[in-house]
Amino acid sequence: MECGRSRETVKRSDLAGWAQYGYCASHSRFFWGLRLHLVCTLQGLPVAFALTGAKADERETLLDLLAAEPHLLAARRGQTLIGDKNYYGLTFEQELAQQGIQLLRPTRKGERQRPGGPLFKPLRQIIESINQTFKGQLDLEQHRGRTPRGVIARVMQRILALTAVIWHNDHTGQATPRQLTSYDH
Repeated sequence: MECGRSRETVKRSDLAGWAQYGYCASHSRFFWGLRLHLVCTLQGLPVAFALTGAKADERETLLDLLAAEPHLLAARRGQTLIGDKNYYGLTFEQELAQQGIQLLRPTRKGERQRPGGPLFKPLRQIIESINQTFKGQLDLEQHRGRTPRGVIARVMQRILALTAVIWHNDHTGQATPRQLTSYDH
């Protein structure tokens, strides 16, 4: 989530110290801002999230998120977590395995083929679809937050909006739980 473009904005922003410079592969550019880390169901229902500086290690963030929300895994052993290629490392995967989580991610260069590789591509499309819902329909990238409280409030608005839509669509029998079009006025 970009929070500023000019050097002057970065210098005077209330987000200085939290927001950082990072690289966005989907836009192929560097940015100054924050990253939203989400744990969602396959239907796109947000289960847990963290908002960090752009340089925060994704693996450490996930482990911290799981430690902060131990009830997520307590009654659900044997969960499969789908992530991108940055969720790598033997120690990291062992820590997840100790919590009963199997990690499904693409194979990195120089690695031998990982189990579940053929399953990954269609599942990865679900992840990109959830990201696009936040970026496109819920305008997360145009959050206009200027202070930490403002950014947090705007991110929470989007997460709660998506959660409410999925809950409502599920309870009214809609075919697509993450369908926001009927609420887009």
